[in-house]
Amino acid sequence: MSRVMVYLLVDCGGGIGAFLRFCLVQMVAFLYGTLSVHVIGSSLMGLAFAYFADRLGEVAPLFLMAGILGGFIKFCAFSLKLLDMGRFGFPFAYICGSVLGGLAAVFLGIIAMRLVSA
Repeated sequence: MSRVMVYLLVDCGGGIGAFLRFCLVQMVAFLYGTLSVHVIGSSLMGLAFAYFADRLGEVAPLFLMAGILGGFIKFCAFSLKLLDMGRFGFPFAYICGSVLGGLAAVFLGIIAMRLVSA
């Protein structure tokens, strides 16, 4: 399969995942919907990773894991990366850095946009 076709499959899967995330969040109260997406996406990523462990170079895992689940929620990739890190100290620092860094970046982005558009 050509490289372009693989990119198109991942792109189409991402669109499907984003649509599924949107639908789920609309059906459930905002924070619970987001939490549901994180938990469901992470559990599905774990199932898919275990199932496709020997076949990660094939197209189906790319479509499902990078495409659909990647579009559904990026948190599942974050969770999988943490499990791959091993020791407790570094994953804990990574969690704090990701969450606090993300919050700080959103805050700074809001301030920057307000300054630019003022």
